[in-house]
Amino acid sequence: MYSTLLTSLENNILTITINRPDKLNALNQQVMNDLNNVMDEVYNNAEIKSAIITGAGPKSFVAGADISEFVGSSIEEGKALAKRGQDIFFKIENAAKPIVACVNGFALGGGCELAMSCHFRLASENAKFGQPEVNLGLIPGYGGTQRLTQLIGKGRALELLMSGNMIDAATALQYGLVNYVLPQDQLLQKAKDILNTINSKAPIAVAACITAANAVCNETKNGFDVEVNEFGKCFITDDMKEGTAAFLEKRKAIFKGK
Repeated sequence: MYSTLLTSLENNILTITINRPDKLNALNQQVMNDLNNVMDEVYNNAEIKSAIITGAGPKSFVAGADISEFVGSSIEEGKALAKRGQDIFFKIENAAKPIVACVNGFALGGGCELAMSCHFRLASENAKFGQPEVNLGLIPGYGGTQRLTQLIGKGRALELLMSGNMIDAATALQYGLVNYVLPQDQLLQKAKDILNTINSKAPIAVAACITAANAVCNETKNGFDVEVNEFGKCFITDDMKEGTAAFLEKRKAIFKGK
């Protein structure tokens, strides 16, 4: 179905594996097209409650963009390339279903940007993060300057952006870029354990958490107003009635996503 991705759906969790291990899973236009299309599947398939994005092989999550595609581009072509990447990563960030990055090695350039567009990140002990675009006379173009600053703060972000240096998994954990660091063979299972917990909650409320949290970083929105609106909308859902009834009756809630 996808020429550069492997997908498997189990227990309502779609695992998406970028499958170019010979190229360290670098993002070329075909990978970007496939990511765009698989996000349509996440949005539209009711069987999918959450998703994991990871990379094939033990070395790399995504080692960057395919630089050969950048050579000889004009200003307008460069801007179009960045806009396309940003649009696809916004699609991930704004999904109503949780999407977790399992960073199993190098997450550099576009790979770091992809990981940061997910709702949160888990890293293997051998993971390395960086935005080395400055070494090419470039800057990140798929949202990296914005999300890195939001996630780890301006000072640390600018140091990484301007130096092109990499950080290891332990430093990424210290900076708050990742939630957990695990042995590689435990990475996917930890993500699935977390998502199984989230998947047991009310889907409309989970989606509202994403919408409200994303509003923090959106200058066109007042996040507190978004929270009020999302809170209010939850009140008319069957899930809210079920959740409150189950709490009062001291039983486990059964949510239907309605």
